[in-house]
Amino acid sequence: MRTPFLSPLLVGLLLLMGGARANADDIPTLRLMSATELKANAGGHFITKAAINGNDITVLVDTGATTVALSYEDADQAGLRPSSLDFNVPVATANGMAKAAKVKIDRIEIDGIKVDDVDGLVLPEGALRGTLLGMSFLSRLRSFRVEAGVLYLRD
Repeated sequence: MRTPFLSPLLVGLLLLMGGARANADDIPTLRLMSATELKANAGGHFITKAAINGNDITVLVDTGATTVALSYEDADQAGLRPSSLDFNVPVATANGMAKAAKVKIDRIEIDGIKVDDVDGLVLPEGALRGTLLGMSFLSRLRSFRVEAGVLYLRD
């Protein structure tokens, strides 16, 4: 026996005409797409403010970084309590090898672009100046691209 196919348009019309009763839990939540543009600074870097767990932190968006890497100080500001973390992940930094701590960041938001549950690393005190926003954030977006000195982000 074949089940009749109902197009989304037909289902919507039935709902409007009262031909079917809809439960509020059955109606999908619509979310608008967000987009933003970041202009490169004079050195060609994309530096912006990101709300990390609700705290504004200056970040360098780095497509060459595998993950989000937070300085000890920025991790503290973001409420990640770096003093209680286990620094056991070997990483190569500009200053040589260091041991970082794995973290899960609840939310990172840039100008309306929101990504939840982002993997990150916290580096020991003094091992990194600032925070790198790497691919563990960028790869979760719908798209990102660089064109003529502008980084376009969409979620």
